[in-house]
Amino acid sequence: MDDASQSKEAIQPLLRLLEELQQLGSLEPNEANLQKIQKLERRIDETCQRLTPWQKTLLARHPLRPYTLDYIEQLFDDFQELHGDRKYGDDPSIVAGMARFRGEPVAVVGHQKGRDIKQKVHRNFGMPNPEGYRKALRVLELAQKFGRAAVIFVDTPGAYPGIGAEERGQAEAIANNLKQMVRLRIPLVVTITGEGGSGGALAIAVGDVINMLEHAVYSVISPEGCASILFRDAAKAPEAANSMRGTAQSLLELEVIDHIVPEPRGGAHTDPRRAAELVGERIAEDLEQLNRLPIDQLLERRYHKFRGMGRYRQAPVPG
Repeated sequence: MDDASQSKEAIQPLLRLLEELQQLGSLEPNEANLQKIQKLERRIDETCQRLTPWQKTLLARHPLRPYTLDYIEQLFDDFQELHGDRKYGDDPSIVAGMARFRGEPVAVVGHQKGRDIKQKVHRNFGMPNPEGYRKALRVLELAQKFGRAAVIFVDTPGAYPGIGAEERGQAEAIANNLKQMVRLRIPLVVTITGEGGSGGALAIAVGDVINMLEHAVYSVISPEGCASILFRDAAKAPEAANSMRGTAQSLLELEVIDHIVPEPRGGAHTDPRRAAELVGERIAEDLEQLNRLPIDQLLERRYHKFRGMGRYRQAPVPG
């Protein structure tokens, strides 16, 4: 079963309720219909609250969720896309360029998946090659040169694991991005909109503020990969997902992220325009706060933010 079929199966109860809600919305507005609509809306909200980590993973992969170019279209003006890493070539799986956000000049970087087969192949299913990460860093350094904040969108299964990517230095490109982004002297606002897959996501997710959509996921490995390693059975992905704590709610509790951005009723794919509005409101508030900080203080906070992540338990010393 492919991701699209799995996603549809995972949210089938939601789909049925949303279809009922749409049908009721087309009927004559009266008190009886209004009561039915309110009841359905409560049921939809309750269903969303009961989603398991595995269901959230599949929902995060839903093929109709808005991607980076959708957010750019809704939230930014005068977007000028930049191409190429000036070393090897261009990588369409990462979109990067300059734009204006509510009148403020910013850099925009994000993963981009495709909708149909042709787009998916062109975008390499949202899995960047080394040149994609180098392009992202080039644009971020250009933003630093002109004193522009950066807005970053994360949605990838992970970095592309192909032979060519390894030959061109995939691990080095990711590691260098981490090293350089920590030092960038501009505000960095990161939003995980769908999948945050391993180092392929982290390579552009070093930010002063890290936001995450309500039904997004962020983890060092996919549930299928984790199940294959731990249980030698990818079919146990739902069990692995429950243990990984990769949902927005768990990561906020663990202080890996800073804010959860609410999604429209039923998920971001049900109302992409409203989803973009909610993301835009969060980004605007974050940029306003970050722009007030002196750069040296910003860098100090960023350093301690990432150094302070993680939970561990001290084992007792024998004897």
